[in-house]
Amino acid sequence: MIFFLDSCTVEEKKYQNFEDYPIATNSNLWLDYSKLATEFKLWSPTAERVILKLYRTGDDTTSYSNFEMETGENGLWKVKIDGNLDGTYYTYQVKADGHWLKETPGIYAKAVGVNGKKAMVLDMESTNPERWERDKGPQIKTANEAIIYELHIRDMTIHPQSGSSMPGKYLGLVESNTRGPENVATGIDHLKELGITHVHLLPSFDHYAIDEAKLDSVQYNWGYDPQNYNVPEGSYSSDPYEAKVRIEEFKKMVQTFHTNGIGVILDVAYNHTGKTEESNFNQEVPGYYYRYWEDGTYADAAACGNETASERAMMRKFILESVSYWAKEYHVDGFRFDLMGIHDIQTMNQVSARLKEINPNILLYGEGWTAKDSPLSKSERALKKHAQQIPEIAVFSDDLRDGLKGSVFDNDSAGFVSGAKNMEESIKFGVVGSILHPQIDYDKVNYSDQPWSSAPGRPSPMFHVMTIIPCSINLRFHVEMRHRRH
Repeated sequence: MIFFLDSCTVEEKKYQNFEDYPIATNSNLWLDYSKLATEFKLWSPTAERVILKLYRTGDDTTSYSNFEMETGENGLWKVKIDGNLDGTYYTYQVKADGHWLKETPGIYAKAVGVNGKKAMVLDMESTNPERWERDKGPQIKTANEAIIYELHIRDMTIHPQSGSSMPGKYLGLVESNTRGPENVATGIDHLKELGITHVHLLPSFDHYAIDEAKLDSVQYNWGYDPQNYNVPEGSYSSDPYEAKVRIEEFKKMVQTFHTNGIGVILDVAYNHTGKTEESNFNQEVPGYYYRYWEDGTYADAAACGNETASERAMMRKFILESVSYWAKEYHVDGFRFDLMGIHDIQTMNQVSARLKEINPNILLYGEGWTAKDSPLSKSERALKKHAQQIPEIAVFSDDLRDGLKGSVFDNDSAGFVSGAKNMEESIKFGVVGSILHPQIDYDKVNYSDQPWSSAPGRPSPMFHVMTIIPCSINLRFHVEMRHRRH
């Protein structure tokens, strides 16, 4: 039970559980900017006070102006500041249960400074490349036509022999005419030679692990430690201190891929946050956005310390609005959902419906499993075996993956390509798209004893099984080793 005093009504409020919280599902929680004024908003029904702090730079330690925010209906806090604040950095600070929490840029932040600690007011139209309004990704008749190359932005060009003048950066990835030893094409020219239709970018939202203030030191992370979901990662930009730069360069990267006939798919991890107690979610509404076991400990189906509660109204709203934002603002062509089995089926169906309204050609797929158990009922999880209940979202086939290369969790396990025997049925099962087929002996399939997909593909741009093809010679299938992330 939570008790607190509302700073405006001075009335004690009591909530028995998270479902009792007033919700603001119909409210616009994004920053409202204009040259005349900016309105700041934060949903925090358990807050006693909320302070808006303004900063001149993203790494300032002292604010130059503070504003008390006012509480209204449904736990929403607001304050409107007159004048053109374009380029001004800010944070929110919430007082709850008698204690001031850490400052947060807000979970709906669109732009952040170095290391994502402070958000920035920004005229987003000023970040658009020339002819951005005409930018479109490739059109494919069916999703079976998609040839997807999974890559890490830094990895693709970081080696000195890549020939890139911007190694490890957004723009280095789409730099043309780069060559390696023996004049081999690298970067985007290499991707075009392969004949791919889409790139699948490992998480490129702002994440915790890389210190953007120390990029001269060797640092590496896959990116599965989310910090600010609606902002590009700063270490891949030419200047992580200036909030506008990473946005401009990400858009230019997308536009260049599109100009070259290649779509862009984002790998997203809404199932957990990189930090737990100190996450931005917990600095706004402590506890609300996560799942727990009956003893009060954090559930951890992601094997990363926590799992988010997609079935809870304001978390579902956040996921829906975040993917929509990336599709609209950045023109991305698809999403791959990390450990999609942690999310509930209803949320994922709403995600696909919302995104298809924005882009009927969008590609959606995810991992139909969890890394550990979850308090969410198995019947509600977006698992592989429930693929027919999420018909507009594809599901990875670990049957085919491990049948070819061996188990990802056993270093001694071998697959068909390494000479393992009795893997043929698992491979055939993957080839036909995990459907009911008279030539498959399901008793000999490694994991699935029955079909779990209704069709390998349809005339619409949705599908159920996908193979990642990162080069013209070798097949590489997505590897799940959750402990390697942090």
